[in-house]
Amino acid sequence: MPKLTAISSHKTGIGAVLVIPCLLLGAIALSISFGTVQLSAMELWQALLKQGDPTNQTILWDLRLPRTLAALLVGSALGTAGALLQGLLRNSLADPFLLGISAGAGLSAVALFAVGAWLSLIPMAAWIGAIATTTLVYAMAWTKAGISIPKLILSGVAVSAFFGSISSVLLLFSDERIQVALNWLIGSLNGRGWAEVNSVFPYVLGGLLAGCGLAQSLNILALGEEMAVSLGISLKWTKVAIGAVSALLTATAVSISGLIGFVGLVVPHVARLMVGGDYRWVLPVSALVGGLLLVTADMVCRLGSVELPVGAVTALLGAPFFAYLLHRQ
Repeated sequence: MPKLTAISSHKTGIGAVLVIPCLLLGAIALSISFGTVQLSAMELWQALLKQGDPTNQTILWDLRLPRTLAALLVGSALGTAGALLQGLLRNSLADPFLLGISAGAGLSAVALFAVGAWLSLIPMAAWIGAIATTTLVYAMAWTKAGISIPKLILSGVAVSAFFGSISSVLLLFSDERIQVALNWLIGSLNGRGWAEVNSVFPYVLGGLLAGCGLAQSLNILALGEEMAVSLGISLKWTKVAIGAVSALLTATAVSISGLIGFVGLVVPHVARLMVGGDYRWVLPVSALVGGLLLVTADMVCRLGSVELPVGAVTALLGAPFFAYLLHRQ
């Protein structure tokens, strides 16, 4: 019976890996064709080949394509980070912001907004703040036996509340820049170009590869810590590695998009529904589904006359889903 279950999961995983990229390519095609300036299929194809009207080429190559790729990278990073974190904590309600990553990144960005200086360094500051906060939370949760999961969660909540209160105070002293800061805190991909895509691509790719490399360790952790130790797994360093990769992916995404929530919560559930609980399938499928979700959400943001922050759209989708999961558990 277990063998039949494994074969069924394997076939389902192959099906998902074949279907989701097709859906993702379709979403990317719709995203680059959709906007204030309507382009026909012929005009879009010509612009893609860098032929035809130079204005259409500029719209496609300098505006729509880098923004769509940024959404793909951010969604893939957050989806994979969520799957890693839920596997580490063995808690289906966990998401990448549980460790205080969002609070650290947000505080760093708001501090620069408040003083009105070095605004071009906000992505780097957010990245450094997110990594530093994750390091702090891990240090608070460290015990002689390794990382304590309950202490890790409580430390993340405490740090998030503390940094969030400091951010609120700083916003009170930056009235003329509060709207810009709030847009960043809500999460937006508006205006993202090739510079942002090129800056995060190596980190996202490295994080995705490292995360997939930890799939077998996550499968063993799912059996229980005592079983994992008996199988030769170092709980201390395995937890550190999983948490570090999750933090790297989330911090990299946050550095260019701002604080986009609920992607890391929703995506792993969708992936597990499609391929089962084997993390060798869950992680790559989470990356694909995360990219698909955020590309689609960013496209929805541009439907009206006023563009919405993509973080608001993902919150509208994710908050009811979170309430549903909370009710089930």
